[in-house]
Amino acid sequence: MPPKERNIAIMGYRSVGKSSLSIQFVEGQFVDSYDPTIENTFTKETKVNSQEYDMKLIDTAGQDEYSIFPVQYSMDFHGYVLVYSITSQKSFEVIKIIYEKLLDVMGKKYVPVVLVGNKTDLHQERTVTTEEGKKLAESWRAAFLETSAKQNESVGDIFHQLLILIENENGNPQEKSSCIIS
Repeated sequence: MPPKERNIAIMGYRSVGKSSLSIQFVEGQFVDSYDPTIENTFTKETKVNSQEYDMKLIDTAGQDEYSIFPVQYSMDFHGYVLVYSITSQKSFEVIKIIYEKLLDVMGKKYVPVVLVGNKTDLHQERTVTTEEGKKLAESWRAAFLETSAKQNESVGDIFHQLLILIENENGNPQEKSSCIIS
């Protein structure tokens, strides 16, 4: 079977770790410096349940509550990684707004999403509980993970879970769909 191409947008408030998650997944390294992203594209081949995928990750510029949803991210995308920082209540509020705008622009009630609470290595600075993240993801029918790009904790799982959600949405349910929400 030829690889399936999947385009994925990574969105969230500024400095929540969107680029760090992307670079950790694609290159296996953590970049500590903060350099605001305009837009980066990463590609990676991966395999889920014996299906090969060519993934194109679009690491987007940080959004805020006033940002107009960039319409280019509503076309030809298969799924979305929506990231907040567990140390920032503001980033958690902004992710809800981004999600609403996403549905609005796409004119859909559902899109494949993995909600990611990043920066678990800063647990002593946590302001958003795991429970809050889980509840929000459930209300969206999204998968939910807490991650640390720095410690490479659950980073690969984000993209594997999203690929499974995308397959389910496309009517190709995977056998191992019991691992959708952790």
